[in-house]
Amino acid sequence: MSPDLWMLLAFAGLLIAGVPVAFSLGLAGAVGILAGLPPAMLATLGTNTYNSIAKYPLIAIPLFILTGLIFERSGVALRLVRFAQALIGPRHGGLALVAVLVCMIMGGMSGSGPADAAAVAMVMLPSMTKAGYPKPFSATLIAASASTAILIPPSVALILYSIVVPGVDLRALFAAGLFPGILAGLALLVPALLVSKRYGWEGGTPVEGAERLKVGETFKQALPALFAPVLILGGLRSGLFTPTEAAVVAVAYGVAIGLFVTREIGVRDLWRLFGEAAVISGVVMLIIALAGIFAWAGTMLGTFRDMAQWIIALTDNGVLLLILIMLAVLLAGMLLDAISIYLILMPILIPVMQHFEWNPVWFGILLAMNIAIGQFTPPVAVNLMVTTEVAKIRLEQTVGWALLFVAAMACALALVAVFPEIALWLPRTLGYNVG
Repeated sequence: MSPDLWMLLAFAGLLIAGVPVAFSLGLAGAVGILAGLPPAMLATLGTNTYNSIAKYPLIAIPLFILTGLIFERSGVALRLVRFAQALIGPRHGGLALVAVLVCMIMGGMSGSGPADAAAVAMVMLPSMTKAGYPKPFSATLIAASASTAILIPPSVALILYSIVVPGVDLRALFAAGLFPGILAGLALLVPALLVSKRYGWEGGTPVEGAERLKVGETFKQALPALFAPVLILGGLRSGLFTPTEAAVVAVAYGVAIGLFVTREIGVRDLWRLFGEAAVISGVVMLIIALAGIFAWAGTMLGTFRDMAQWIIALTDNGVLLLILIMLAVLLAGMLLDAISIYLILMPILIPVMQHFEWNPVWFGILLAMNIAIGQFTPPVAVNLMVTTEVAKIRLEQTVGWALLFVAAMACALALVAVFPEIALWLPRTLGYNVG
């Protein structure tokens, strides 16, 4: 049996055995080295592990994770919900509309689907349940809407994609993700509103005369949160700071809002948030570090090259092959997190992308949309796990609603695939290099 096959079988076997993804990648890489390279090459494990994370752009990942935690604890989600409720008023599906909009705005601050889902679910679920929405529907809608965080900048997944794929401008990726992210949110909103109208679910308490005046008040309270995405994207567009520096600015802004505007976090809370961010970032960085061993072994053994050639040989039809790749990524998204998917699949998909001359920015957005769908598709569905835990329901109760929203977001994915300019128009207009 060939060494690369030993490596792939070891990786699959370790995953099936329940070994965490990070250690499965590292151990499988070591098996590949032992099977096909001189044993002395094991001495490179430490170097490859370090080289995988010794990259300046990766600094943005823990900082954006910290930003999401700070905004989650500083009452930003609650203020956004109040403003959206006052703005939309009472109607069938009103709270569903609020949930989708708030998830999209929060995604523009955290860049993380699970963090987005947790923050919005804790605020929205009690209100939606009181208004007559079934908990499985509410939990699934919030989980699906929170998945847009992987598209709407800043996105942790897109930061990693820009590092894995050489020559891709992160600013172009951020800009390219904006319209597809909005499109995905709108696609989720259509079935949510139709279902709400069909079952007569009310969208909130009546807002009359005097209550309407609260729109201005709630807008003032929500303004700091609404300004956060403007600050990040505006700074990137103006050249005031780089994407990595934008993460630092986002943290500083979040701390200022939490300490001096909402005043819902204190200095001691910040210390705890730093600890939480360190733990989450440590998990992410461990995956990236140990994936470096897997990637190096796969490159040295020619595993990725052979698999890419096998994929290219399947068909000369680029459209058909793109569909097959999207289905494979969707399946992977149902089982693995976005970071693991990029690290495992991109060494294989880069040669395929280059062979068919697919635009790397557009292709990256398609992958992100596919992975977003996987975040709320059982059996793993990391976003759905978060919201069902908050709602105190079983994951199995959400399967029917999940399939409905999967179909809705798949339509948005198909539109971006058929019309690449949905993703590429904005970065081109802003003058970024889209490849």
